[in-house]
Amino acid sequence: MGDILGYARVSTGDQDVAGQRLRLEGAGANKVFTDVRSGKSMDRPGLESLLAYARKGDTLAVVRLDRLGRSLAELLATVAMLNQRGIDLLSLEEKINTTSAAGELIFHVFGAVAHFERRLIAERTKDGIAAARARGKHPGRQPVDTDKIAAALKLVEAGLSPTMAARQLGLGRSTVYREMALAGVQRPARPM
Repeated sequence: MGDILGYARVSTGDQDVAGQRLRLEGAGANKVFTDVRSGKSMDRPGLESLLAYARKGDTLAVVRLDRLGRSLAELLATVAMLNQRGIDLLSLEEKINTTSAAGELIFHVFGAVAHFERRLIAERTKDGIAAARARGKHPGRQPVDTDKIAAALKLVEAGLSPTMAARQLGLGRSTVYREMALAGVQRPARPM
């Protein structure tokens, strides 16, 4: 049986991790790692330290699942990584313990819900594109003005740098380089 490693996180310096620390230690956490970071921030040195310290057979304990991940997808990815490393998860508030069959089942259900959500988003996107096309709209990148491209190529052939030609005509620099390659226009030699 491995160690129970606690992870406590608060969003701002005005908040205190002491309450979370007490609950985690009460649940048997040998060591508690902390972060004072917004859930939106992916930079969590406390969590990174915990993961570097954790060994196969250990259990990562949190007071609530939202302390560990800001979204269901992020949480599922973290749990999958823990599972691969042989580290269990214990959430005190939700009473989830992946060492038990019931706890593991809950995360399989979460995974199914996340997959369902991704499928719904993909279907809505496809329906939206079809509806836009039916209204005569053409979603996606708009075609580049051929007159501007021709002008840019003439400027480059006259010795202006592709970057300056793009800037003068309101085109992207990569667009000018791409069109030069397609048209076989050589980049002007740099003066020595």
